This record gives sequence, structure tokens and C-alpha cells, in this order.
Amino acid sequence: MPEKGDKPLQGQPLDSSVGEAVDQFQNLLWSRKAFVESVKVYNQSYIYMPAFSMKGGTEPSLRVYYTLADIGAKQTVIFANPNFLRDTGKFWKSKGIHAKRLSTGLFLVSAALGLCEEVTIYGFWPFSMDLHGKFISHHYYDNVLPDSGFHAMPEEFLQLWFLHKNGVLRMQLERCEDPVSHSAA
Repeated sequence: MPEKGDKPLQGQPLDSSVGEAVDQFQNLLWSRKAFVESVKVYNQSYIYMPAFSMKGGTEPSLRVYYTLADIGAKQTVIFANPNFLRDTGKFWKSKGIHAKRLSTGLFLVSAALGLCEEVTIYGFWPFSMDLHGKFISHHYYDNVLPDSGFHAMPEEFLQLWFLHKNGVLRMQLERCEDPVSHSAA
């Protein structure tokens, strides 16, 4: 699973926040060339789009899908099954996460846990300071906080922490070390 912010899309991520990233490209209504150039860094990867997870996600998600299909891009655009979204929401609600909507990150972690033998996550940190007391932004591409009551990030973090403590997944809380510079030391 790629790390949060591993390859930003011109200052924006291409993941759960792709709606904002698509906005950066005028919703792909005009020239799509800059968007296509920006996604090339993702090589042969999956691009998750929130087509069915929220009302406003369908149109930009389909524009991304058709834009990449039209040019024969290496990336595969995927949409979550609405039943998966519903059932995942019910599962996490039964575990104590009470929010209007789960974060896309939690949906993706849930999918990864069902598909992968090992899952390592990075970026699930609901606090304004890191472990060393340094102020950090809410997202790695901006510092806009979610609407109050929309996501329950502390509750999500706690559930993911329980999974980490029980060995179900690995939660990376510190910055990842650069393997090249680490091995040279």
C-alpha cells in the first residue's frame, strides 16, 4: 500500500482527495492534458475514485475514468461497490465509530485488510502535533479541517491502533526513513 503523500499530484494527492485534485484541473471539463501528465508518476497503479461514496463524487470520478481510458493510461480507475461501502460503514459503526461518513482512508484500509496478507498504514494521525510536539497539517496537501461531525478521525485512529496492537496491521507513526540513505549509514 503506498504511503500517504508518496507521490503528490502537483501538490494534491491522487487518492481519497481526488475530487479536490480534479477541481485543480477545472473538473476535467476543458483541457485534460495537465491532469494526464500529472498522473503518469503513478505508473501501473490503481486510482480509487469516490464515485458512489458521496453524491458529488460521481461526475468527477467518471471524468477521471474516461479521461484515462481515452488516452490508454497505465493506471486503472476503481470504484468501491456501494454494498461494500454500506457494509463497511455498518461494521465500523458497531466498533464505535460514529460519524456521518467514514474517511476514504478507513474504507481503503478495510479493503486492504480483506485483500492483502500484510497491511502497513501511514498518515492516520488525528492530532495537531506529531509525537515530538511539532505542529503538523491536517492533510499533507493542505490544512483544511473536515466539517465537524463529518468524519470521526480520533475514533478511526483508536480502532486502527487496536488493530496495530493486535498485529492485524502495522501503523507507521514516525516519518518513513529513506531506504537509500538508511542503508548507506
